[in-house]
Amino acid sequence: MMAGFLSENRPVLTLREILGKLERAYCGPIGFEYMHIPDRDKCNWLREKIETVAPREYPKDRRLVMLDRLIWSTQFENFLATKWATAKRFGLEGGETLIPGMKEMFDRSADLGVENIVIGMPHRGRLNVLGNVVRKPLSQIFSEFAGGTRPVEGEDGLYTGTGDVKYHLGTSYDRPTRGGKRIHLSLVANPSHLEAVDPVVIGKTRAKQFYSNDDDRTKNMGILIHGDGSFAGQGVVYETLHLSALPNYTTGGTIHIVVNNQVAFTTDPRAGRSSQYCTDVAKAVNVPIFHVNGDDLEAVVRVCELAAEWRQTFHSDVVVDLICYRRFGHNEIDEPSFTQPKMYQVIKNHPSSLKLYEQKLLETGEVTKEDVQRIHDKVNRILNEEFAKSKDYVPNKRDWLSAYWTGFKSPEQISRVRNTGVKPEVLKRVGQAITTLPESFKPHRAVKKIFEQRAAMIESGEGIDWAVAEALAFAALIVEGNHVRLSGQDVERGTFSHRHSVVHDQETGAKYCPLDHVVMNQNEELFTVSNSSLSEFAVLGFELGYSMENPNSLVLWEAQFGDFSNGAQVMFDQFLSSGEAKWLRQTGLVVLLPHGYDGQGPEHSSSRLERFLQMSDDNPFVIPEMDSTLRKQIQECNWQVVNVTTPANYFHVLRRQIHRDFRKPLIVTAPKNLLRHKECKSNLSEFDDVEGHPGFDKQGTRFKRLIKDRNDHKEVEEGINRLVLCSGKVYYELDDERKKSERSDVAICRVEQLSPFPYDLIQRELKRYPSMNPSPQKSNPLFL
Repeated sequence: MMAGFLSENRPVLTLREILGKLERAYCGPIGFEYMHIPDRDKCNWLREKIETVAPREYPKDRRLVMLDRLIWSTQFENFLATKWATAKRFGLEGGETLIPGMKEMFDRSADLGVENIVIGMPHRGRLNVLGNVVRKPLSQIFSEFAGGTRPVEGEDGLYTGTGDVKYHLGTSYDRPTRGGKRIHLSLVANPSHLEAVDPVVIGKTRAKQFYSNDDDRTKNMGILIHGDGSFAGQGVVYETLHLSALPNYTTGGTIHIVVNNQVAFTTDPRAGRSSQYCTDVAKAVNVPIFHVNGDDLEAVVRVCELAAEWRQTFHSDVVVDLICYRRFGHNEIDEPSFTQPKMYQVIKNHPSSLKLYEQKLLETGEVTKEDVQRIHDKVNRILNEEFAKSKDYVPNKRDWLSAYWTGFKSPEQISRVRNTGVKPEVLKRVGQAITTLPESFKPHRAVKKIFEQRAAMIESGEGIDWAVAEALAFAALIVEGNHVRLSGQDVERGTFSHRHSVVHDQETGAKYCPLDHVVMNQNEELFTVSNSSLSEFAVLGFELGYSMENPNSLVLWEAQFGDFSNGAQVMFDQFLSSGEAKWLRQTGLVVLLPHGYDGQGPEHSSSRLERFLQMSDDNPFVIPEMDSTLRKQIQECNWQVVNVTTPANYFHVLRRQIHRDFRKPLIVTAPKNLLRHKECKSNLSEFDDVEGHPGFDKQGTRFKRLIKDRNDHKEVEEGINRLVLCSGKVYYELDDERKKSERSDVAICRVEQLSPFPYDLIQRELKRYPSMNPSPQKSNPLFL
């Protein structure tokens, strides 16, 4: 017990009285778990809140607000059930206190300095949260029931996007609070894959903190709502929790609310988890867990406020376990008594939380039946008015966007192509910065040699390798004021010891990052490189969320080997490849996948490039011929897949991600043996914007979707009998064989961008060699 547990006015208590006080503190509608936390100050803070403070008695005006919010939550579900009895809505019946609890949590958070909250949640109760918490227009929600979620009509009359079911969509809202402040809420769109949105929310929150200079992480907060079955069963929950205290991933604490309706579809808890509580996984990261009876509205409000106070005080995660029930089936046309007959006999006769709270206030005399009826009538009137409006509701683009990127083009709008070359003097300046270490710094002798070689490359302007090209791309973007973030397993050094973006002093252990010093010798805030935890799913999701916050950032995730990317397959399938079509949310995230048969066996050989091409929506039956359709080809494709073979082209494809009026995910099959291949080099002149230099063509300096044969062939070459189209490192093997066999009748072209496919450039090349037969070559057997 805390020292203040025994009141000064009653210094002597009997054992029975002491036990009574402890029972009231710990054996009521709230169960507190915190003794597993190895921090005495945190435990004592909680004990003081629990043991020495009498259970809060809310004043009448607060109770009326809570009642109003609970009526809204309950009547909303009743209204949907009446109007659309057979529609799937995954209602909140049995857990209606979630809504007033969330609202009180937001009010308290705003009082404590929070300005932005990013929310992630599954289908259960999502429509209620959309309508009552983040205030998506009720007429819009009702229209989605009546006619489905329609894609947006573009300016030219074309529809963009496929749409998604109504309980997957997101929105944002500036919510006024009880204390007179405003707090921005954004609910992130998500798929049906439970908990997949968790790391996306955390990444988006971290990005908000970066762009608002929220260094102490008190103004931007994430809230995740879970189901009991998925919180215990989905591995991404633990992966996300594991990020919570990592320096480059922490958000200063996330509030987790588990809507624990004690059944997962048809599965009982005994079959769904091995632990006593569904929240036990959170004990691994030493966070407090509050179990609360979902029927007790004021207890729910109390723990929601306490969770906000904990987060703002200790900047760590906290879990609220809202123990409730599911009044109907998994969806409203499902019959739950098939599998839980005893449970649903009890639920059938159990009064709702609204009935219980109304009865409590009626018994205390704080409200009359007439007062209660007036609130019911008001809510019903508004619901019916919004229903009438829904018949004429017309969707617009802003309704589908969590945030609107001013000036960025959607797929139906033509975007101009920009050059990506950089002025020679800038390349020289940043090149010197990224190849220079402090005089007093003592790197490993092998690393010192690498930096000396890199400095010589910049000085001579020749032999630029892959790592230097990447660093130049990052540095040039930073000079232009863009934020660059690279994360993944071992990315600081690089899996293949090629990057060395962070160098370690061999005597002191100090670290030095050259890319932090390209702008006035000090620009740490613009560049982040971080080794991640040994996770693909959550870390890729985190970077995806980070990239969605601001288009003026180059965010990259690198797999240790491309083979391991399928550990994050849900992110590729449900978010990266389809997020724009479903939710009109663009991202410029870059995914680097080391790829190639290099003698390391079947687990370290292939990024499964064919899978990414299979997920591409590039239409092989529609070949763009006109300039306008060609320019829109890449905008209408869901993502880009490239297999780049030169450092210069890698430089340009990275810069292209930023120098556009739109954003698309970029999948890069990154090399392994090409990192040090003697032929895989570029000259600095291929990076600049000088007319007449090798990288400059009729349109300027930019990424080459197809690289022509390096021999200087004429516009029409009669002597070529075979044109070989290849992609990736196999080019160097083919070229070497051509040299050995002295074949002058063979031309080799490299297809650098595989999706969307460069049909136009292939057609031009075919016309150059009228006497040949094209011969496609693939790096992998059974590639397509």
